[in-house]
Amino acid sequence: MIDPPLERVDLSRLRDDFPILQTEMNGRPLVYLDSAATTQKPVQVLDAMDAYYREANANVHRGAYALAQEATERYEGARGKVARFVNADSSSEIVFTRGTTSSINMVAYGWGLHHLGEGDRILLTTMEHHANVVPWQLICRHTGAELVYLPIDADYMVDLAGLDELVDSRLKIIGISGMSNVLGTIGPVAVLVEAARSVDAIVIVDGAQMVPHSPVDLPALGADFVAFGAHKMLGPTGVGALWGRPERFEEMEPAEGGGEMIRDVGLHESSWADVPHKFEAGTPPIAEAVGFGAAVDYLSAIGMDEVRRHEIDITSYALQRLAEVPDLKVYGPVDPAARGGAVSFTLADVHPHDLATILDQEGIAIRAGHHCAKPLMRVLDVPATARASFYVHSTTDEVDALVSALWEARRLFGLA
Repeated sequence: MIDPPLERVDLSRLRDDFPILQTEMNGRPLVYLDSAATTQKPVQVLDAMDAYYREANANVHRGAYALAQEATERYEGARGKVARFVNADSSSEIVFTRGTTSSINMVAYGWGLHHLGEGDRILLTTMEHHANVVPWQLICRHTGAELVYLPIDADYMVDLAGLDELVDSRLKIIGISGMSNVLGTIGPVAVLVEAARSVDAIVIVDGAQMVPHSPVDLPALGADFVAFGAHKMLGPTGVGALWGRPERFEEMEPAEGGGEMIRDVGLHESSWADVPHKFEAGTPPIAEAVGFGAAVDYLSAIGMDEVRRHEIDITSYALQRLAEVPDLKVYGPVDPAARGGAVSFTLADVHPHDLATILDQEGIAIRAGHHCAKPLMRVLDVPATARASFYVHSTTDEVDALVSALWEARRLFGLA
C-alpha cells in the first residue's frame, strides 16, 4: 500500500500497483493514454472486490444472518468513504448509481419530469457530453421545456457574454460540465450557481472528469447535484454516485421502482424508503461499490492536491511537446491551470481513427472519435479528434513516446 501523504507522486511506486501497465500491446510496452475514457485499476481495488466475493458475498440490507450483515457493512462503508471524499455532510447525500450517465438521468426523470412545464428553460453549454444533453432533450419532449446553450469562445472557455439574457423566471435547470472530456476546459460552476440562485433554478454538475482530478468540496460548490463515476477514478465500471442536497432529493420522485427502495407496498400505491435507498431499486452493485470505496482510499492516500498538481505538470509537459509536431492542432485552453488532462488534437488532414490505428501499432492507446460530444465537434468544425488523456500513473516518458509516434505517423502519411 502507498503511505499517506506523499510529498510528490512517486510514479515508479504507483505504476507498480497497476498490473495492466506491466503488459504489452502489439508487442510493445503499453502506453495507456485514455484515462478520460476509463482509468486503469490498482491492485488494491481489485483485491477489495475479490475479497468481497470470497469473504462476504451476500445481498445487502435484507438478511439477518452474519454474512448479509458483513456485506451490508462493506457496501455502506463504501458509501461513507465516497461521502468523506467529496466532503458530504452525510453519507445519505450519496446515492449509488450505475455511473455519471445514470445519475444525470435520475435527476432528469426524478426532478425535471416533475418540476418542468411548457416554456420552462434548461440551460447547458455546447461543450457538454451527450450524457448531459440527451436526457434533457428527452425531458423537453415530455414537458414542453426548451433547451438553450451557452457557446464556447475562441479560447475554448464557456462564453458567458449572453448569460444574463437567458436568466429569468423561465430558467429552471442549469447543467454544466465541471471539466470537459474533450477540451479539458474547467466549467464556470460558481458563476452559473450564482445565476441559478437569482431565479431559484437548480444546478447539476457533470463531475465525471472534475471529481477524479481535483480536490472537491461538493456542498461548498453550491450546486444542487453532482454526478460522477467510479471508473474515471481508479474504480470499477458499473457504479457511480449522485451527490445531492437533501432538500432536492426530497423533491424528487424515484426514477426506478422495485425492491429495496420502498417503505411499504400495497396493491395500488407504495411509499418510499428514506434517501438514499429511495433511489436504489433492486440489488445494487455491491462488489463494485466496495471497489469504489477502495479507489477513493487510494486517491486519498495520495492526496487530491497532489493528484491535481501532477495533472497540471504532465499536461503542461504534453502541451509543450505536442507544440513541436508540425501540422498538429490542439483544441483546448493553453493554460494548464485552466484545464484538465484531456488533450484533443488533429494532425493535418489525417483522420483521427487512422492516426489512432498507427499509434496503436506503436503500443500507444489513445482515443479517437467524437468522444460523445457531437455538438462540440460541429462547433470545432471537425468530424472527430484524437485525444490523449492522463492520470496519476502517467509519465513524461509516455508523453515522449506519444510525440515520437506522431512524428512517425507524419512520415507514414507523407507529411514529413
